[in-house]
Amino acid sequence: MRGRNQKLKLLYLAKIMQEQTDDTHGLSMSQIIAELAKYDIEAQRKSIYDDLAALDDFGIEIVKEQEGFRTFYRCGSRDFEIAELKILVDAIQSSKFITEKKTKELISKLEKNVSTYDSKLLNREVKVVGRVKSMNESIYYTIDSIHTAMGDNKAIKFKYFSWNVKGEEEFRRGGAYYEVSPWALHFDDERYYLIAYDHERKEIRHYRVDKMRDVSVVDIKRQGKTVFDKQDRAKYNEQYFRMYGGEVETVTLKCENAMANVIIDQFGRDVKFMKADDDHFIVRVSVAVSSQFLSWIIALEGKVKIISPDNVKDAMKSLISLSFTE
Repeated sequence: MRGRNQKLKLLYLAKIMQEQTDDTHGLSMSQIIAELAKYDIEAQRKSIYDDLAALDDFGIEIVKEQEGFRTFYRCGSRDFEIAELKILVDAIQSSKFITEKKTKELISKLEKNVSTYDSKLLNREVKVVGRVKSMNESIYYTIDSIHTAMGDNKAIKFKYFSWNVKGEEEFRRGGAYYEVSPWALHFDDERYYLIAYDHERKEIRHYRVDKMRDVSVVDIKRQGKTVFDKQDRAKYNEQYFRMYGGEVETVTLKCENAMANVIIDQFGRDVKFMKADDDHFIVRVSVAVSSQFLSWIIALEGKVKIISPDNVKDAMKSLISLSFTE
């Protein structure tokens, strides 16, 4: 009597080859027959030869190798190399917006792209100091809704919150919905931002995706395309996201020579250095001036100083004054 899973033989054969073989592990024909028997599938050598050839024609590369008097079969090239999967696993584990639960789920799915032997190499632990994994998985569905809206050329609505001193979500605008036209998603500093045209304020604004709630697509055609297209997207990203928002200013900085690497890391390689003296250089950068930007300057302990404009210098003085005021 033939096995009850006979019609699934080709599928199970593909599963066996992908899970149990790789560049350093093969199966002999007798081993393949034995593995199929575990799934209640009877198979003859000739039929397996034909099935292996069919898998190879389909795109699952089957490599035949001779070791002495024995012949072994294994999967060859795969969609992902193990080195590529290691990079993806590291990126997932170190990302703070992906929850621990979702991290395990994603890595488990990636492991299906390699053999059981190679999957052990993906059990990596990336230590990321000072980062706390997000506890809310709604961000995945929010991003999906945003992409759906952009694909359908529709607007979205959502509630937007800030954290209060009790660590609770406190909705802005009294809990009223924001209605915007989404034009782009931007990923910066381990966070997603939505770049959208605000229907009420008639301007392009950005929103932290993890602070959006009750997101839904609305049956309104997107607005603000002309305004969005007029922007220099790369410049907008650099100005608004690198320093977390604020009014954009051209700021002149005087820096110690040792700070060249820090300046390039923060503002990119296109920034132009001008010699001030033997120990210092001058740079002019366009940046969104905010308390985060000013705090970044303070953290550099006087090695980078604001030269102009005066209003930014005054903002720095005010911040320092507030820091020492009870």
